Amino acid sequence: MARAPGHPQPDLRDLLTSWELSLRAERKSPQTVKSYGDGVRAFLAWAEAAEVTPELSRAQLRRFIDALLTDGARPSTAVSRHLAVRRFSAWLADEGEIPVDELLGVKAPKLDKPVIQPLTDEQLKALLKSCRGSDLRDKRDEAIIRLMYTTGMRAGEVVALRLSDLNLTRNPPAVIVRRGKGGKGRIVPLAPEVALAIDRYRRTRRTHRLADTDALWLGDRGKEFSYDALHKTLKMRATGAEIEGFHPHLLRHTAAHRWLERGGSEGGLMAVAGWSSPDMLQRYTRARAEERAITEAQSLNLGEL
Repeated sequence: MARAPGHPQPDLRDLLTSWELSLRAERKSPQTVKSYGDGVRAFLAWAEAAEVTPELSRAQLRRFIDALLTDGARPSTAVSRHLAVRRFSAWLADEGEIPVDELLGVKAPKLDKPVIQPLTDEQLKALLKSCRGSDLRDKRDEAIIRLMYTTGMRAGEVVALRLSDLNLTRNPPAVIVRRGKGGKGRIVPLAPEVALAIDRYRRTRRTHRLADTDALWLGDRGKEFSYDALHKTLKMRATGAEIEGFHPHLLRHTAAHRWLERGGSEGGLMAVAGWSSPDMLQRYTRARAEERAITEAQSLNLGEL
């Protein structure tokens, strides 16, 4: 990084802590703060392993991304890391910690994004079957899985739900997402099966040590339920259902596909899933777009005159 005369090289690792404080003050979601922090820490770890001084320059950022992809990182991970380092550089310049943001105007790398296939109905049934049981964990996990594959709610939004966000007696039942991506809230309607599963879990949670707290989801052995815990428990259920390559975000893709497959509108899906751009909808639903188009074409009877 080109530095002004007499301007010392900043301690990027120390300043990362300050940046994370700033992000929290801006009310960024815990997932966003973690993603940005992980991206910069990955950059610093790469520089240390490569035995180079970490510099926020275009050349070094390019080398970092190339190394990630060479080591087998997913394209989405590379893009996320790239964004984190660029945002960090911009903040440092705004704070006067560096004389200039050399990454200003640098565009995200254009990489092939894999088409993500949604889960089949058989796989969803296997996931639910893996939750059969009568204890709190079984009922909690079933409720979470049903909630995610029917509404497309993000993992972070699910974890953040409170008891006071539930309204299971209205028609239709619904939950309130107080703060989705970008700080936007929304009301998410629930299918009757989802409301029933949540109610069964809610009645079981009465015996939990933290039953008097407002957090909807509670953990095992009297603990709270975290974002990492959700990932861990759902992957455990997927293993029991013999689903390979599972990650919780796959349930969001599945919800989007099922909505459109069953005749739901794109506008309705965007509202329920919390998307403000049609581009995101297309990204999540392109895997089965051709199949849906074939089914739609058959129903249109375009050959009739």
